[in-house]
Amino acid sequence: MAKEKNKLPKLPKKSKKQKERALEILNELYKHYPNPHCELNHRNPFELLIATILSAQCTDVRVNKTTPALFETYPTPELMKDAPLEELEELVKSTGFYRNKAKSLKETSRILVEEFDGKVPKSMEDLLKLRGAARKTANVVLGNAFGINVGVVVDTHVKRFANRFDLTKEKKNTNKIEKDLMALFPRESWTDLSHLIIHHGRGPCKARISEAPDHPLCKNYGINCKCQKMRANN
Repeated sequence: MAKEKNKLPKLPKKSKKQKERALEILNELYKHYPNPHCELNHRNPFELLIATILSAQCTDVRVNKTTPALFETYPTPELMKDAPLEELEELVKSTGFYRNKAKSLKETSRILVEEFDGKVPKSMEDLLKLRGAARKTANVVLGNAFGINVGVVVDTHVKRFANRFDLTKEKKNTNKIEKDLMALFPRESWTDLSHLIIHHGRGPCKARISEAPDHPLCKNYGINCKCQKMRANN
């Protein structure tokens, strides 16, 4: 059933040359960041789901400081759904937007218990029924908890990278950017891809750069990045 529910959307057509270039970029990313992994600490799919909901507008580092106390107190959806809202708010306060997030945790836990037997579902369609779980959240959970590749997580780093490296013509629409990346890169790499790009985005390919990064990936493939102009002017 999960397989049927994880049907891929219609993807844009990409040329053989575009796919070959994307594969070169992927291989370079693996070369420089050989251990791509989810940086949200979790021991099971439920913890990853909750941590991902908390990560909206918040850093992974901050979420990882917040979740130990949360999961010690409410380690299961059965317990979290019955948690007093004020208590959840206090536990997740440091992640920002804590009132809304606390409601999402409580409501998501209730849905998991009442509709999914207390288990995190393995399909995009079912995950999108949970409060606080948009497509990005669902991609994180499916890819990292279950090894199911049905999309690419597009955060600010991935969006920036896709534009700078000419992997999309789309500037803002994350759904269109995701489809471009899905069409370019091999499906088995989709979960790793976002981790790899995030590593690069937190390192040499930051949003603001004062000088051109001395990195082969940027030098050889960063078509639309201002770092190319910086190099040309030196």
